[in-house]
Amino acid sequence: MAVKQTAGRDALGEFAPKFAELNDDVLFGEVWSREEQLSLRDRSLVTVVALMAQGLTDESFRYHLTAAKKNGITKEEIAEVVTHAAFYCGWPKAWAVFRMAKDIWGEE
Repeated sequence: MAVKQTAGRDALGEFAPKFAELNDDVLFGEVWSREEQLSLRDRSLVTVVALMAQGLTDESFRYHLTAAKKNGITKEEIAEVVTHAAFYCGWPKAWAVFRMAKDIWGEE
């Protein structure tokens, strides 16, 4: 089950209230809660690859890698997904993702 998100309101609620509302209520509320159509685990895989393809390896990416682990993605699975995606997204992007994933999954 998707967790009630407040990050948008916490970080941007006063500065960009509509963006914060869309982030928390629509993206993380409505979209991520559609588990009958796609599980949280599968949504995490899609999100990780989409962010990797963009080269976005900041704290928001770290959040999604951590969520992927919480949603059941194993160390072996994330390694396989990133290895596969490296050929489509770019080798340097894969290196960046592996650095973060190694920290998050650690030595299991």
